[in-house]
Amino acid sequence: MNRLSTGEKIFQIFNYIFLTLLAICCLYPFLYTLTISLSTAAEAAKSGFHIYPKEISLEAYKVVLSNESLGIAYLNTIGRTVIGTVLALVVTTLYAYALSRRQMPCKKFFTMYLLFTMLFSGGTIPTYLIIKNLGLLDNRLVYILPSAISAYNVIIARSFFISIPESLHESALLDGASEFKIFSNIYIPLAKPVVMTLLLWIAVGHWNAWYDSMIYITDNSKIVVQLLLQRMVQQSQATVVNTGAEGTIGGSTVMPVTIRSATIMAAILPILAVYPFIQKYFMSGIMLGAVKG
Repeated sequence: MNRLSTGEKIFQIFNYIFLTLLAICCLYPFLYTLTISLSTAAEAAKSGFHIYPKEISLEAYKVVLSNESLGIAYLNTIGRTVIGTVLALVVTTLYAYALSRRQMPCKKFFTMYLLFTMLFSGGTIPTYLIIKNLGLLDNRLVYILPSAISAYNVIIARSFFISIPESLHESALLDGASEFKIFSNIYIPLAKPVVMTLLLWIAVGHWNAWYDSMIYITDNSKIVVQLLLQRMVQQSQATVVNTGAEGTIGGSTVMPVTIRSATIMAAILPILAVYPFIQKYFMSGIMLGAVKG
């Protein structure tokens, strides 16, 4: 067993210290928000660090969850996340596979066309006019179709497909397999880490999206949960929210800061629960997708 030199020991000590401090900096905002959302109004109003709730209160969550539109907004968000992610994965991997084939006609044109969209965009007004002319205003499809493909995701998937040995593709062709069968039975199983990484990126993007709902949707029954929670937070800024016959719940007052924290937790906890099942593919997917350009 090799013994570490003094310099290596010092480096490891500082490395552990730095990573520990970095982890604390990343974890504390989450703990703070969770603690405030579970604290009473009096406890939330105190200054200082909040790592765990000293006096637990669920009144802020009652106020948030009592909104009649929350259930429909969650269904809209879940629907756009599931359908939008599946559609985006299909389109992205098909486009990436086509660009990874050396014999594809006009391959350079489609590659440059893809890269052009990463550098230039029409802007908000032209995009709004296109959405209007397509009949997507006040239509739930506006959540799915415009974001069905991302140039960056296509490049990541294409880079991985190129890294797969060409001999696999040639052997499958000699055995009589079609391009679609090669794509679905060989390339996609091998690309599982990259596919799961893209799934996480796309799903989180859909779950957190709210701007398109604010711009293109006027029917409150079609808005997403992020926009609804944002409106609830804005409404809670101006005044203390009181509920119950006497204006309080059990003698306690719900403060805007606790409602704001509760809405944040209500927004991030569902998608956060999915992450542990995908995390093991995350780093390997990024590294494998960056092997070749």
